[in-house]
Amino acid sequence: MELMYSSTRNDQVKMTASQAILKGLADDGGLFVPERIPALSVSLDELAKMSYQETAYVVMKEFFTDFTEEELKDCINKAYDSKFDTEEIAPLVEAEGAYYLELFHGSTIAFKDMALSILPHLLITSARKNHVKNDIVILTATSGDTGKAALAGFADVEGTKIIVFYPKNGVSPIQEKQMVTQKGDNTFVVGIKGNFDQAQTGVKQMFNDKELAAQMDAAGYQFSSANSINIGRLVPQVVYYVYAYAKLYANGVIAKDELVNVVVPTGNFGNILAAFYAKNMGLPIGKLICASNENKVLYDFFSTGTYDKNRDFILTSSPSMDILISSNLERLIYRIAGNDAKKNAELMASLSGNGKYEITAEMKAQLADFYGNYTSEQETAAVIKKLYEDTGYIIDTHTAVASGVYDKYKKETGDTETKAIIASTASPFKFTRSVMNAIDAKYDKMSDFELVDELSKLGNVAVPQAIEDIRSAAVLHDTVCEVEEMPEVVKKFLGVK
Repeated sequence: MELMYSSTRNDQVKMTASQAILKGLADDGGLFVPERIPALSVSLDELAKMSYQETAYVVMKEFFTDFTEEELKDCINKAYDSKFDTEEIAPLVEAEGAYYLELFHGSTIAFKDMALSILPHLLITSARKNHVKNDIVILTATSGDTGKAALAGFADVEGTKIIVFYPKNGVSPIQEKQMVTQKGDNTFVVGIKGNFDQAQTGVKQMFNDKELAAQMDAAGYQFSSANSINIGRLVPQVVYYVYAYAKLYANGVIAKDELVNVVVPTGNFGNILAAFYAKNMGLPIGKLICASNENKVLYDFFSTGTYDKNRDFILTSSPSMDILISSNLERLIYRIAGNDAKKNAELMASLSGNGKYEITAEMKAQLADFYGNYTSEQETAAVIKKLYEDTGYIIDTHTAVASGVYDKYKKETGDTETKAIIASTASPFKFTRSVMNAIDAKYDKMSDFELVDELSKLGNVAVPQAIEDIRSAAVLHDTVCEVEEMPEVVKKFLGVK
């Protein structure tokens, strides 16, 4: 049966999966959601024997029902290949009783690779299916990781161009170097004088600009998105939770149908929403533990039922989570509002107008599966140091936020028996200075690439190819603009008058 998609702000809009992937964002500013979350159609015993690619197919075919088996398997096989440096694609590492799901073995050493390796293939297939003549222009804002992963995925893909905006002083030096050295005639990287929320808002405004869309169309272009607002980004993220659970079962770590908790360092809410979708497909997940850094807008929301972005924006050592507008939360709000697009649209209008909204008591009662907390900068650093000293395992700052919040969850609830999967979202090599300073302040005197080599020795792990590639790479993108100049910069790159 074909699964259709509608907008979170207008449920009269109905689209196929490929149409929703192509559009990225609905015309009314809403996000596309499936009319229902499908159930897994294979048993746990079958899943336990599957490779990552096979698992990807059995999960994605339930959501992307207008793709043929051949089309979907072709996308999956092109995505999850030798660009990942481990055969498992997403290995699990046990440390101090928790299971770290390493999602950073792709070409840009962050979890965004898991979805952005496949999105270009899904998009191009969707364009063919829908007889699109225009070139697809991927327009995206990044808090550090999405940008590079999207650039790597789309570089030199025929029929596409990609433009990435990032906060000029709001990403790590390694993250910035990865982006500004990106090759590919169809790639363009722009630093903005502002923060991630301003970059994301600027991108959304361009998506909603009808006049700009007409100018683009006349020039043979149409916008699409690589941010996690695109359903083609979200669904592939569901896969690794299913895969991780099946692997724990296959390895005898958990019994059949035993509940596990999932801990996710959270900024834009896409990664934890994918775990929520996996749970609703039938995966035995207990608590969804939402971990925030000092920008704790989500912790406050889960505590109070009020989402309020009216606060200081804090630059932290986990910059991919330095976000005050968690776009993907809208998909959850729509669901707990009883799939009521009108109610959701009212709440989002309040967020847009007043910077906040409050959910009802009935809606808040539906969030019982979620637990929210946060770690301070000091706590995050202490987690990295302690885990390294106790086990020799080195994690990045974002994963440390999750680990620290998991410790708080156990102390607060007494739930120490339920096994936990911690989403390890980036390689420590991506945030070497913060990671090494956490272990010992003496490292701060070293240069970024001296730190890379020191981290390799300390953790007894090879330097990832993604880091080796940028050691001596030339800067190819040096454009910086004001937030309000973003549309003009786009038009200039595309040669649109």
